[in-house]
Amino acid sequence: MFNQILPAIRATLVLAILTGLIFPFVITIIAQFLFPDQANGSLIHNQEGKVIGSKLIGQSFTNLGYFHPRPSAAGAGYDGVASGGTNLGPTSKKLIVGQIDDPNSKDIDETFAGVKQLAEQYRNENGLSVNQKVPVDAVTRSGSGLDPDISTTNALLQAARISRVRKLPFSIIVKLVHNHIEERQFDLLGEPRVNVLVLNLDLDQLKQ
Repeated sequence: MFNQILPAIRATLVLAILTGLIFPFVITIIAQFLFPDQANGSLIHNQEGKVIGSKLIGQSFTNLGYFHPRPSAAGAGYDGVASGGTNLGPTSKKLIVGQIDDPNSKDIDETFAGVKQLAEQYRNENGLSVNQKVPVDAVTRSGSGLDPDISTTNALLQAARISRVRKLPFSIIVKLVHNHIEERQFDLLGEPRVNVLVLNLDLDQLKQ
């Protein structure tokens, strides 16, 4: 019996050391050497060296002088601990109008803005007509609730508002957006997009 147990124990220990210690250590060293920024969370620091966010995780911006991110359903919004979407289907009344018609329903959440409410708010904030089409990412939550990017169309539609609030030339804001556009990965994956946090940080650097 010991002739069978001892080899099994030795194999378990060797595999545990290889896969639990050596392999992660080697990968960590390689990642820190080749991709230090990504390996450490793509963190963004201010001028004092304090971490103010990550390029990979969205943040809430509500001030009219900033570009606004995609809506979030992660916790109270952009909560990395509660990452997740709404799990509401395309036929859900709550998804569309923000609440259920049945007043006795436990699913009612008056603080949850539906697509129609978000579209109306977006048009009002950005001075758009009632018939103006609104980008999908401006009125829907991402699957993670932590999406750090918005579409270029979304960003450009917000440019006029920011120009008005900050009293900066519209052309300067548009140029800033174009300078921050990230193209499709490998010219194939995803859509052109803009990182909201990075864009807003550079926006603050513009002189009025």
